[in-house]
Amino acid sequence: MTTDLHGPLSGYAERLHATIGDRHHVASPLGAWLLLALSAATTEADQASGPNAAGPGATVGPGATVGPASAAGPDAAAAALVAALGTDLASAAEAARVLLDAPHPLVASATALWLRAGRGVDEPGGWRATLPATTEVGPLPDQAGLDAWAREHTDGLIETFPLKVRPDVVFALASALATRISWAEPFDVTDARALGTGSAWAGDLRQALRSPGHGHRGAIVTTERAGDVIVHAARAQAVDGAGLVVLSVAAAPHVPAADVLATAYRLSAGAADGAQPAGRRSLFDLPLGETPLWTLREERVRTRARDGREERHQAILPCWSARSEHDLTAQALGFEAAAVTLGRALDQPVQGFEARQVAMARYGRYGFEAAAVTGMFGTVSLPPEGVARTAELRFGHPYAVVAVATDSRADGTTGPWHGVPVFSAWVTEPEELPDAER
Repeated sequence: MTTDLHGPLSGYAERLHATIGDRHHVASPLGAWLLLALSAATTEADQASGPNAAGPGATVGPGATVGPASAAGPDAAAAALVAALGTDLASAAEAARVLLDAPHPLVASATALWLRAGRGVDEPGGWRATLPATTEVGPLPDQAGLDAWAREHTDGLIETFPLKVRPDVVFALASALATRISWAEPFDVTDARALGTGSAWAGDLRQALRSPGHGHRGAIVTTERAGDVIVHAARAQAVDGAGLVVLSVAAAPHVPAADVLATAYRLSAGAADGAQPAGRRSLFDLPLGETPLWTLREERVRTRARDGREERHQAILPCWSARSEHDLTAQALGFEAAAVTLGRALDQPVQGFEARQVAMARYGRYGFEAAAVTGMFGTVSLPPEGVARTAELRFGHPYAVVAVATDSRADGTTGPWHGVPVFSAWVTEPEELPDAER
């Protein structure tokens, strides 16, 4: 079964990267989208139990106070959640269940829903059954527990949870995605001046990566939003038919980052199957010489090409890494609606929310690693200050934590992760090739 998530995720990625801007960063739109899908799952249960099962609707914001229910109430929050997800609630919830309950061998994934102790973990409404079987449900951990969850489910790539737990947090929703792969064919090393005379990076770096003679794919493609772009695809060593393809896409320097990222997502739609992208240009239709994106030369060779005209693509890329943290409270990202719908389903008096993601990625000669942890808190207003007496109870004796996934099966079918984008980045800060990789 192939999970048809590419369209919704591409739309969500465009909104998420737009809130971040064109600074150097890495993010996981999938990691954020999964949290919205989990809140959609609990909303299904809430709707099934009746329109008045969990009280009136409310609008929340970061640190905002709940006001009277609007005329639209729950319907408005559900509609906003649908708009953010890019699909209906039932489809989003089912897609999340399929992905999370059939883990990808190269993309570790985990989700959790935690509630403050004494706030309905043993719920009567049936929402727990709507969640993926792998989603952890239980009492809200302390900060050390949240940090440990992030480290455990990202293989140590993310060390701390993106939010700090406080007494006003009544529930938390979390996702973690991580991958650490080796290229099926590692890069060669070349002089960084091969990046081109027009590249500022060529003067800042000593060495860069050159794609090997086989095992990598390249193309020049004409696109609507970004004009002519260059494309490079490196493939991970597969495990039981499942792999990861990391696509790099560059346009002319004046093209906005948002257009290049959107184009990269569109081109990634066929990357898992190795399909040639629509708009691919023949090298024999282009003039010889140098442009800001490529240098085209011609030579006499021995070739088995049927028309005697062989096309070859080589790519020169820098190593890069990024570590980023993102505020996810912008309305277009859907977490405000998710907090409303999830709080209603859990019968929690939610009056505010927080949502953040921390992500990292590293791209080098031998492989790629990336991870992201996304968290959302639902909060309530704390009572005003007063006077309290404290009894010291003396118990003095014994007492009782993600690139496009491929997922091909031996019988010729594809699994739920096939074609799903996991991580994405906009790179502006390259790094020198580590000494160990020379």
